[in-house]
Amino acid sequence: MAIQSHSQMANFIWSICNLLRGPYKRNEYRKVILPLTVLRRFDCILDPTKAKVLEEFQSLKGKSENIINAKLREITGVPFYNLSKLNFPRLLDDPNHIAPNLNSYINSFSPNIRQIFERFDFGIQVNRLNEKNLLFNVIKQFASDKMDLSPSTIDNIQMGYVFEELIRIGAEQSNEEAGEHFTPREVIRLMVNLLLSPEEDLRKSHVVKTIYDPACGTGGMLSVAEQYIRDLNNEAQPHLYGQDWNDEAYAICRADMLIKGEDADNIKPDCTFEKDGFKKQKFDYMLANPPFGVEWKQQQKTIENERDTLGYEGRFGAGTPRINDGSLLFLQHMISKMRTPDEGGSRIGIVFNGSPLFTGDAGSGESNIRQWIIENDWLEAIVALPDQLFYNTGISTYIWIISNKKEQRRKGKIQLIDARNYFVKMRKSLGNKRHQIGDGEDNLPDQISAISKIYGNFKHNETRKFTIDGQEKELEVSKIFDNIDFGFNKITVERPLRLNFQATEERIKRLDDFKGFINIASSKKKNETLRQQEIEAGEKRQQAVKTLLFDLRKATSEQLFKDRAVFLKELKKLDQASGIRLTAPELKVILEALSEKDETAEICRDAKGRPEPDSDLRDTENVPLKENVEDYFKREVLPHVPDAWIDHKKTKVGYEIPLNRHFYRYEPPRELEEIETDIKELEQEIVSMLAEITGSIGVVS
Repeated sequence: MAIQSHSQMANFIWSICNLLRGPYKRNEYRKVILPLTVLRRFDCILDPTKAKVLEEFQSLKGKSENIINAKLREITGVPFYNLSKLNFPRLLDDPNHIAPNLNSYINSFSPNIRQIFERFDFGIQVNRLNEKNLLFNVIKQFASDKMDLSPSTIDNIQMGYVFEELIRIGAEQSNEEAGEHFTPREVIRLMVNLLLSPEEDLRKSHVVKTIYDPACGTGGMLSVAEQYIRDLNNEAQPHLYGQDWNDEAYAICRADMLIKGEDADNIKPDCTFEKDGFKKQKFDYMLANPPFGVEWKQQQKTIENERDTLGYEGRFGAGTPRINDGSLLFLQHMISKMRTPDEGGSRIGIVFNGSPLFTGDAGSGESNIRQWIIENDWLEAIVALPDQLFYNTGISTYIWIISNKKEQRRKGKIQLIDARNYFVKMRKSLGNKRHQIGDGEDNLPDQISAISKIYGNFKHNETRKFTIDGQEKELEVSKIFDNIDFGFNKITVERPLRLNFQATEERIKRLDDFKGFINIASSKKKNETLRQQEIEAGEKRQQAVKTLLFDLRKATSEQLFKDRAVFLKELKKLDQASGIRLTAPELKVILEALSEKDETAEICRDAKGRPEPDSDLRDTENVPLKENVEDYFKREVLPHVPDAWIDHKKTKVGYEIPLNRHFYRYEPPRELEEIETDIKELEQEIVSMLAEITGSIGVVS
């Protein structure tokens, strides 16, 4: 008897994993279950037309591959076919040859299906199951009456639910690996809510919308976005597009599209950066959860070449981030695929860790990318999520909403939302995932709707009440800023170089430590005789310079000069009299050796009388773009260092989004009496534990 409910079917399929225990680890079950579920579904779909396909194929021999494909697909009614006489029940007729027969059956599918199983690398699992004497029993379970996956029993939508439930279970079983290809469902639902809730035209009859994920993994974001639109309007026509370079994830996503009757050709393999599967296409909506903190060295040549040759006509004109985190490359790639406002515009939702918010100083790739996004008025909102939401990391994460079709009230503005307190603890952790955002199901609060409402309200300093550590607190959850609030001028503040000079024996000896002086007695000549001659001449020159300085020491009686110009005058006068004629490099190294920093000395000036900066005293200040640089400098710097000045040539514009700082809430330290009480209680516990241990040892003795 066939199972009717999609959840019952998913649970039954996963129960087959009991046969795999021992030879397979829990995180490997999906490598068997997912491909076989796909295979069984296709087997059931093709069963009614199998005889006709085989008959027609005989008459098509000698025809082109395109003609054969078109004719056989016309018969099956789906974009694939199989030319084997075998099916799941018939595989059981020959237990001794079940492995080669199964491989032959898979290889008899149309090329698009064979590609999926090649990416699954399923041949390895067939051989492994066969070696462990598991293959026959596993196929027997999939061939049973309970596994009737025909469209008449389970339609495409229900089958999609079954497969997505299996993907979820498999991802949770794999824990550490899951985060790379699987985003928690509640995070996706929140993203989709934020992305699509302002869209008024989604209710229009037969509205067509395109949805794209450049790091689609197993396709979770695409599926949830599609379901959101269909729930809102069952006549809507969402078209899904995705790309992923992980073979297994790509195979799962493509299979999922076929199972649901979607156009699987819209799911592309390979690296998004190196082989953009949708070069000339634009999309209405885009979502992504790119891998956190993954370096892009492997794609560096391709990316930098596009940046340098195409500029803003390409995908990376705004700049490139540091090599160890390619997150912002994904966002630039997605922005390049936005429809223009005249074409209806686009909206983007993307999950990042904290790095893209603030990493990179003014003038860096990250800062330039943020500047480009914000100054174009594309950044709509950023939502800070609770920590410990993802399977493979416990770090804090953030949803960015990007749009080139902002509502009038949002133009020139950016909303920051602090949703870090919207979570419930899970009864059982899954890898690093210990928290989840309540979705209103299974007796959980509907925190997704609560966060979405804050976003929709678009209020500055909006507050909510939370119970934290047993205490009720009212916290700010939303702040509204002007775009320019996140920009700043990074100014370089210089202070003058002040040195004293003295020809003492100690300072003269320092010359031997300076590379410029050492190089006087060096040679790059290959001829040994000439090399030695040059070195000897250099050593004589070194000695002559030292003799000059010892003469200066005697002539000035080791006087301490606090004015470089006066000291130089004395040195040059003696140099002329001696006939040594110091070179510019020699003069430079002498001044370095015989000088020391002295804040009471006169300012050192260049040939035009301008103060020379002291690199050790150099500092920088970030001045908000809304503020006049000179006014800031007079107010914040000059009262403390009156001799400072700004080197305007070094000024750079930077952008950062210090979200945590804007929601910082001062927590006063605990009272000393309270801390003291806790310490005494701990001490008493330790004493009691030691007494128990001592007593136990005494009993044993």
